[in-house]
Amino acid sequence: MGIFGHEVRREFIARPDQYKSQILFKWPDQNIRKFTQLTVEQDELAVFFRDGRVQGTVSPGRCTLDSSEIPFLGVLVDAASGGNLFKTEIYFVSTREFPNLPFGGMVDNVVDPETTLAVGLRVFGDYSLKVLEPQSLILNLVGTQNIQTNDQITDWMREQVLKVLRTDVTSAIVQQSWPILGIASHTVEIERATLDKVQTYIAPYGIQIVRLGNFTISIKEEDEETLKKYRRDAQYSRMAGGFQQYATGEALLGVGEGASQGGGATNPALLGVGLGLGGMVTGQAQQAQGGQAQVQVRCAKCGTLNPETAKFCSRCGEPLAAQPASTPAPGIACPSCGTQNAAGAKFCSNCGTSLTPAAVSCPKCATQSPAGTRFCPNCGTNLQGPPPAAQEPPPSS
Repeated sequence: MGIFGHEVRREFIARPDQYKSQILFKWPDQNIRKFTQLTVEQDELAVFFRDGRVQGTVSPGRCTLDSSEIPFLGVLVDAASGGNLFKTEIYFVSTREFPNLPFGGMVDNVVDPETTLAVGLRVFGDYSLKVLEPQSLILNLVGTQNIQTNDQITDWMREQVLKVLRTDVTSAIVQQSWPILGIASHTVEIERATLDKVQTYIAPYGIQIVRLGNFTISIKEEDEETLKKYRRDAQYSRMAGGFQQYATGEALLGVGEGASQGGGATNPALLGVGLGLGGMVTGQAQQAQGGQAQVQVRCAKCGTLNPETAKFCSRCGEPLAAQPASTPAPGIACPSCGTQNAAGAKFCSNCGTSLTPAAVSCPKCATQSPAGTRFCPNCGTNLQGPPPAAQEPPPSS
């Protein structure tokens, strides 16, 4: 009974049901009886392989293995069996699309163009795979690298995708200066570039990645926190006018928070740091004020310059007059009280008298003209009086 069952099994060849989900299935027996019935499903091809070469392919359908029907079987006949057996390896290769195959992992440490910091880049997603040329798959992948199971094929494919991300796409990130914190906005571009580039690696093996899905680029949590802090510090530094000012403010804020926990709990060393930082802030304020001109009083006796508030000369002790060493700009004297007012003033700061010269009235047509006008703009009359007449020589006697 066992022998009969074995003979029946050998006379009918088809992919077993439990292997329907496999990309590739190899028939376990290499001695194929003549006139065996071969069944090939609609979503697969049967590839005959021997002596390191693909001998032929059988399309979907049911056929009898006989050289009169399938010519390439003539080279597979086993002469030792009297022509009753074909010696060959038969591979069933699925041609349908295999979706939702996961990939992901660490890509590389990429230098962030914005901060020049090395950041660990990771990528996750899934892809769909389809065999376009079963002969190339058998010859270049199965025959040379001994890859047969689904896991072996999908593991190999995952490495090809990651290899593209490590080289071409990583270079694009650096060359185009994409900030790593905003890399998610370029997901579509990276996905498209990866899909196009990976085909060049896998095309010789007769495989195609039809599409990518759930494509996600991320960075390590600690690297993300570092980049966020760097960006925040850079922004605050610009707002504070410089990194030193920002760092001083941050340190003082930390001292204040520590002191708010209670005076008794304040660390003396921390208090010293706070005092030192306070000196830094004071120094910065003094430095800023140093750019402003200081009014000084010059000693009338020895010529030494002294602060404006000094009453005696710091060199010779002579009493100082309360006037700046520099000559004040000429002002306008009030015609009423004599007070000196700033140049351009219109009214006296002491008595309110108008400092603007009165207008000149034309004696002929009464037209009002600004002070200092020489001729009336209406009638041309000389407003400053006629020029002095030339003195005539005395008549000769």
